[in-house]
Amino acid sequence: MLQQQLRGTGVALVTPFTTQGAIDWKGLERLIDHVIGGGVNYVVTLGTTGETPTLSSDEKLDLIKFTFEKVAKRVPVVVGVGDYSTQDVVSRLEKCPLDEAAAVLSVAPYYSKPTQEGIFQHYKAIAAASPKPIILYNVPARTGRNMTAATTLRIAREVENVIAMKEASGDMLQCMEIIRDKPEGFLVISGDDGVAMPQLACGMDGVISVAANYFAKDFSEMVKVALQGDFEAARKLHYKMLKGFDLMFAENNPAGIKAFLHYGKIVENTFRLPIVPVSGELHEKINAYLKGY
Repeated sequence: MLQQQLRGTGVALVTPFTTQGAIDWKGLERLIDHVIGGGVNYVVTLGTTGETPTLSSDEKLDLIKFTFEKVAKRVPVVVGVGDYSTQDVVSRLEKCPLDEAAAVLSVAPYYSKPTQEGIFQHYKAIAAASPKPIILYNVPARTGRNMTAATTLRIAREVENVIAMKEASGDMLQCMEIIRDKPEGFLVISGDDGVAMPQLACGMDGVISVAANYFAKDFSEMVKVALQGDFEAARKLHYKMLKGFDLMFAENNPAGIKAFLHYGKIVENTFRLPIVPVSGELHEKINAYLKGY
């Protein structure tokens, strides 16, 4: 049942801020309604796209509770809980209000650059402590260390309470090895919007998307028809959005997606340092692209 709920399009929600730097709760409510109305299958709160490193512990708890309240069980909610300290992740899993969560998305330890054995032991420890199933998250461009296919498959086979992997390495061969050799029922989810369509063709089970914050309807439809095997329709939507993907990630995530959402009048184009808005030149390109979209 849970694996079926998490098959399709998940969206890694941005955290809107007011011009004074506080969390913009009205903006977040608009965003939640926008993505659910666009057809996403589930939402993810407290991912990197949500500028999580800049949020206080109290703000993270408030965001979880607010997201549950405003989603109101219309779709499942996945909560991001990750850190470079295994003990800190275990402690947060014990304190977070996860009763209404479908699963926990937990990024591989960053900055510390552990060995593959260290990554395995990290996930083994947090899976044992988590009250909810764990979705692994491999994003070496941010963590500094790739989780190999062998390590992912070892965790999938040997560690209970791990149900899926969000793969954002960009390594298609690694992705295909995981898809080919994964245990039955283990989901492989794309974390790369620009190559999500071909990854679905290879056998991935869905996407946790940044772009779906803005392109909720078209992105969700692309994933839906791809999972149904209609790749002609999926390709049309992929190429319709492709230039948007390029612009969205040209300088920084979430600076790019917030520029799109600003032009869509969904959230303000505001951030917490060290994230800053995209350059004026890129803003002009995004604005021109959206006028013709």
